[in-house]
Amino acid sequence: MERKKLVVWGTVILVATLAIAGSYLTRFAFERRIAREATSVPAQVIAPQAPSILYSSSTIPRGIPFATMLTHMGIDPLTTARIVASTRSVFNFRMFQAGNELTIGRSVAGQLLQLRYQIDPERFLSIVRRNAQFEAEVKTIPSTVETDAVAGKIDGSLFDGVKKAGETPELAMRLADIFSWDLDFYTDPRPGDTFRLVVEKKVLADGKTLSYGKILAAEYDNDGRIYRAVLFHDPSGAPAYYTPDGKSLKKAFLHSPLKFSAVITSHFSYHRFHPILKMYRPHLGTDYGAPMGTPVQSIGDGRVIFAGRKGEDGNLVKIQHINGYDTYYMHLSRILVHNGQRVVQGQRIGLVGMTGLATGPHLDFRIERHGQFMNFERLPLPPSQPVARRDRTEFEAVCDHEMSLLPPPGTSVASAASMAAGALPSASAPH
Repeated sequence: MERKKLVVWGTVILVATLAIAGSYLTRFAFERRIAREATSVPAQVIAPQAPSILYSSSTIPRGIPFATMLTHMGIDPLTTARIVASTRSVFNFRMFQAGNELTIGRSVAGQLLQLRYQIDPERFLSIVRRNAQFEAEVKTIPSTVETDAVAGKIDGSLFDGVKKAGETPELAMRLADIFSWDLDFYTDPRPGDTFRLVVEKKVLADGKTLSYGKILAAEYDNDGRIYRAVLFHDPSGAPAYYTPDGKSLKKAFLHSPLKFSAVITSHFSYHRFHPILKMYRPHLGTDYGAPMGTPVQSIGDGRVIFAGRKGEDGNLVKIQHINGYDTYYMHLSRILVHNGQRVVQGQRIGLVGMTGLATGPHLDFRIERHGQFMNFERLPLPPSQPVARRDRTEFEAVCDHEMSLLPPPGTSVASAASMAAGALPSASAPH
């Protein structure tokens, strides 16, 4: 009997032990499965997500200050004050201009997180919240410099032709400046004229042209007469344009001492009736009638050898140039240079006036060579210096390279664009 009881209790204990062991094994297996599933879940599900940012943008109206614009966009005065304080060291508020864009980013709950103001095509102001403070920084928009081939045909004006080639009026102005010594682009272009050029462009990541760089080479076919230009450097190292045979496109003197056309009210004469003195006497210059305050420019590089008041000439500037030339600018209302100052061609040296012996506002301009006054209206403008002999080998290499980048004659706008996209090298180094 006792033996039978022992067998029964042993069986019960064994069953209980097996049940407990099975329970532990089942739990262990379950925990391992859970661990395996957890490690297989994608990281983005486990990792806490960054808060969503909702953006809104507004164009700056005219006459709205920065702080006022922030208030108009729903930013409270205290936050506005913190933002303004954070930007003072990096941003000049005078650069806050109408027409530019201001973008703000808020959390889903409405908390202000970011601001972005487009300063210009190349820079923007970035303001980011860091806890309770704001950090401001002016950042540059990434861009690259590329070399582009452009070709076009004239049906109306040069501006229209350049626009049809997919470019902006700025490039037309640049092209006109290069050939302005030989062509008047208001009167000389003819229907059917063509142009070809290679220009550096600063380009954004989306392919949009940000700005133009150097025009490396250009050609304009004016009714069968070909004008070509190659970018090189003059003897002083400054950029300059030359014909392929090394002659400077720039002339030593401008066509006029006034930047914009003006009526000639009195010509060079050895026997002119003076309107004030009521007598005949020589007038050894050219009078340009222009409104009071019209800018007067030096027709060439030189050195100021007189700047001041001189009798009936009124306020006078006299400039000494190369090859024995001196120029006189008389009756000025204001003088903007001083004795001994070096000036460059096209530099503003004074303003039109009627000081001295004058009946009305005008500029009396005179040019003298080796002590003899000359008729500027009939004077052939002397060219600038050609490529220096010491630079000739370098120039020929640059010329061959840059002219080879031009689209072939007769290239269409589409063909030029295709050539620029696939065949031209990256922007070349400055010459």
